[in-house]
Amino acid sequence: MTTKDMNTILVTGATGQVGRRFVPRLLQWRAEGERVRVLVRDEARAERFTALGAEAVIGDLREEDDRAKALDGVDSVVNVAAAFRGVPDAEAWAVNRDAAIALGRQALDAGVSRFVQTSTNLVYGPGQGRPAREDDELHPSADWSAYPPSKAEADAGLRELHLRHGLPLVTVRLAYVYGEGDPHLSGALRFARDWAAHQRMPVVHHADVAQALFRALRVPGVEGRVFNATDDAPVTAFDLYRLAGVPLPEGAADRQDPDPWNGVADNLPLREDLGWRPVYPSVWTARDAGAL
Repeated sequence: MTTKDMNTILVTGATGQVGRRFVPRLLQWRAEGERVRVLVRDEARAERFTALGAEAVIGDLREEDDRAKALDGVDSVVNVAAAFRGVPDAEAWAVNRDAAIALGRQALDAGVSRFVQTSTNLVYGPGQGRPAREDDELHPSADWSAYPPSKAEADAGLRELHLRHGLPLVTVRLAYVYGEGDPHLSGALRFARDWAAHQRMPVVHHADVAQALFRALRVPGVEGRVFNATDDAPVTAFDLYRLAGVPLPEGAADRQDPDPWNGVADNLPLREDLGWRPVYPSVWTARDAGAL
């Protein structure tokens, strides 16, 4: 079926940490008659989604023909795909920038009504003496990974498609995502070991990521906007170790945080213009609810 009378939503990156938690929620929240389609690399990965009621297209986001198959008859797109830590730089650029921009071009040609791009607060780079705002110039660091600069260039390329050609783009920039069994919080210890005990890391729970993406998909009149999804209380290195039940590294209490605003972003527009309210305003509310 190639017409859009069924209002199909395409989600890429469904098998990643964000996607695998977002898609089941989207299936629950979809309107009557809506379909959810996922682009996955093989049948085995598709099974958990088709069992929940999603359609699956088998293919690779980096391939033009596979993107075309996935977009056939689609009304809206949520691009969650990302090559994160631990992948070669070439793969990060290919997935995060090249495939995302190419998907945006093909989605534009397909006439989609909304294209939601999932990005990261790391595109802002070092702090600015205040929380980063959506219209701040991007200065991503490439010191530890190609992930921040590749996502920043994707944001810029997709915005160009919006400004020049009318791609109905909404961008959601995520803080460090955690919760529901995601090992990210414990994984953060490997780079927090050199931090000051009071150094903060902005975070956001998967439940709150899902509602941010859903609202970005649904709220009318926000095309061209960028929203920061981050909870209300960045977690300190001290608390990361306490949550993990691991002693604080020696010397952490004596170190100084060189940039207390690094990574912190303003979530007020997400609240005011998309009506977002975090289910878990801090890691402690998630801990108390058993949602870590």
